[in-house]
Amino acid sequence: MKITSVDVYKITTGKFDISQWNPVVVRINTDEGISGFGEAGVAYGNGCDAAVGMIKDFAGLLIGKDPMDNEGIWNLIHRSTFWGMGGGTIIFSGISAIDIALWDIKGKYYNTPVYKLLGGKTNSKMRAYASQIQFDWAKESRPMVTPEDYASATRKAIADGYDCVKVDPIMFDEKGVFGGFNTRGILGHKQLETASQRIAAIREAGGPEMDIIIEVHSLTDTDTAIQLGKELEKYNCFYYEEPTQPLNASLFKLISQKVNIPIASGERIYSRWGYRPFFEDRSLSVIQPDLCNTGGITEGKKICDMAHVYDIGVQIHICGGPISTAAALQLEAVIPNFVIHEHHQAALIQDNIDTCLYDYQPVNGYFEVPELPGIGQELTEETMKACLVTTIK
Repeated sequence: MKITSVDVYKITTGKFDISQWNPVVVRINTDEGISGFGEAGVAYGNGCDAAVGMIKDFAGLLIGKDPMDNEGIWNLIHRSTFWGMGGGTIIFSGISAIDIALWDIKGKYYNTPVYKLLGGKTNSKMRAYASQIQFDWAKESRPMVTPEDYASATRKAIADGYDCVKVDPIMFDEKGVFGGFNTRGILGHKQLETASQRIAAIREAGGPEMDIIIEVHSLTDTDTAIQLGKELEKYNCFYYEEPTQPLNASLFKLISQKVNIPIASGERIYSRWGYRPFFEDRSLSVIQPDLCNTGGITEGKKICDMAHVYDIGVQIHICGGPISTAAALQLEAVIPNFVIHEHHQAALIQDNIDTCLYDYQPVNGYFEVPELPGIGQELTEETMKACLVTTIK
């Protein structure tokens, strides 16, 4: 079997009301009529056009290759493109999309789900949490402002069967302005009080058994992260995500020493080399690799296995299209250090659901791994026709 062409799709039919939303998907085609789908992890923020270009550049290396040789292809891209070994979001998002598509082909060739090729299940079902409830928990996104807004979003998640939510309590200021708070330097009383009241409302609505994940998207620096973390300790939080930007691992160590909440990070840490310092100083209790930008399933499995050596848990980061979710479920079913699955508010939006063939949603707060061959997800024909597409032959 040989790779004959690569299609790169910039999806323009989905949406996320708060941010730009353009998932980038690759389809790798073969001379045996089997095609595989993968996603680049840049659906939001800036980077989708760069990821399209990166995949186009890499695609020329694939033509004529055996898609079953995914390890060799991974290393070819990483080592032979000069910039690959330096890493970075766009390079690794391109590698990731290609790698996931190759695993999808392999599963379809053997007529089996990818998780069986990775070693089989250690988890028969995966607990999930309602992610980013500062956008509400509904089919449309909007800023949560008052404590009652946060309590209402929590009650909606509970009604859907979740017993864990994730929230960024400082993303919106008291007027609902994105980034309206100054979150660096020193937090003022008003900012700390607003964040604390929002988490208190979530705790009251969810009760003592509700797990609360605090997410600050690296909006804080080391000092403000410590301030906020210590203020929120009293709410018995599950873990504290991205308290500062991940390029200085020693700062995470300092935060973990000062704040009595487990620390998590990973959506902007790429490859096993990027995770190495966090493992060695054990500043993270939970890692959050995104399979669509950390190197795909091939690299993601290695990262998770390395974390297991250091007794570090794994929550795969998922904030992309349905292909991202499907790939994550395949790996989460396999790894023994799985903690919880992220189900983002954007995954509730019908326009995003409609981009793919299948709608994977948790039941009573738990996911089961798809049993279809490959990763178990594909773009619809309607989506592909509506996309901006580039084909490399």
